[in-house]
Amino acid sequence: MKKFHANFKPYTFFMYQYSSPAIAIEDLRKRGYTKDFNLKENYLICSDIQLHPDDFEIREVYRFEGNSDPGDESVVYGIESRDGVKGILVNGYGYSSEPMGDAIIKKLKIDAN
Repeated sequence: MKKFHANFKPYTFFMYQYSSPAIAIEDLRKRGYTKDFNLKENYLICSDIQLHPDDFEIREVYRFEGNSDPGDESVVYGIESRDGVKGILVNGYGYSSEPMGDAIIKKLKIDAN
């Protein structure tokens, strides 16, 4: 089993309120989320870093709805890897979301409760 770095706290979750994805991303960057993750079917990728669902935790999540265009709907995630790498994943939701495998879907799921 992989170990997390010494300061890693599983299931720690923070929420702020932002008026747009751009403002959320800007603030996350100021707070150390410097990598840009992209979504693949079964993992996240950034340059030479691949993070499978067991390799990261979601620290923050922000959902934005477009005023008139459903294509503007997006989710901004603050991600932290087991070894302390912090980054951002931006994904659409609904019909504009990327194709994902079951493990990633489960990891990125936003509960309404």
